[in-house]
Amino acid sequence: MALIDRMPEVRGSLKADVALAPYTWLRVGGPADVLFMPKDEADLALFLSTIDPKIPVTVLGVASNTLVRDGGIEGVVIRLGPAFGRIEPDGVRLMTGTAALDARVAKAAAEAGIAGLEFYAGVPGTIGGALRMNAGCYGTETCDVLVEAVAIDRRGRRSVMSLEDFGYGYRHSTAPDDLIFVSATFEGTADDPDAIRARMDEITERREQSQPIRSKTGGSTFKNPEGHSAWKVIDAAGMRGHRVGGAQMSEQHCNFMINADGATAADLETLGESVRGKVLETQGITLDWEVRRIGRLA
Repeated sequence: MALIDRMPEVRGSLKADVALAPYTWLRVGGPADVLFMPKDEADLALFLSTIDPKIPVTVLGVASNTLVRDGGIEGVVIRLGPAFGRIEPDGVRLMTGTAALDARVAKAAAEAGIAGLEFYAGVPGTIGGALRMNAGCYGTETCDVLVEAVAIDRRGRRSVMSLEDFGYGYRHSTAPDDLIFVSATFEGTADDPDAIRARMDEITERREQSQPIRSKTGGSTFKNPEGHSAWKVIDAAGMRGHRVGGAQMSEQHCNFMINADGATAADLETLGESVRGKVLETQGITLDWEVRRIGRLA
């Protein structure tokens, strides 16, 4: 029996053998065995409580910091749609669905006169990914503004998680892997919307000047090693602009891996591993991936 035929009835969309490359910022990757886009939170919870627990489930946002391998993803890929993208201000708090783009959240906060979320203007991706990896930039992180989040586990159970439940560290949380975040509440401080927008403009301008945001990229490839900047050790290893097939370490910011010319996921992963190897060989420093790599090898 085909996997799609083993799926429960849903109110959202269920499709088999769906190409994932168009859903990723790097524009690479094989198909999902099954792609599920739930109608709403209740649809998601019922689906998770009903499917065979042995079937793998993977959540994919806009994949701004994810490399989907060329063999595709086994089991079910869940992508949250418009019902999970609502943003609602309430005083100095902002409630948002996890499919909302980080930049949209920053803009909504500014319009509501809520300061403190400006940094999201410089973070690619969605709130779901930001929660999972404690996303941040220029000195501010998700843990600095998060109040709580709502999650659905693999058995379809709903829970409300406090900030402390995430166990946040640098680009890391200890939240269980099987949780699917569906909404979050953030808290900032009151400020003039024009002043907030001015700070957002500064972040956007700084990012445009220093990062290849117009390219097919996955954001920062490696985490900063303790006591070092990843881009500096990559540059010192002579890997700025280094290429493997159609993949390249950016000339503009050498901790950004880009799909320069029809790269495959294998090209990109091989490039990243070659950079890690060279940095270790020349400087004795181990780089840890920040880009999440998922799926099967071709």
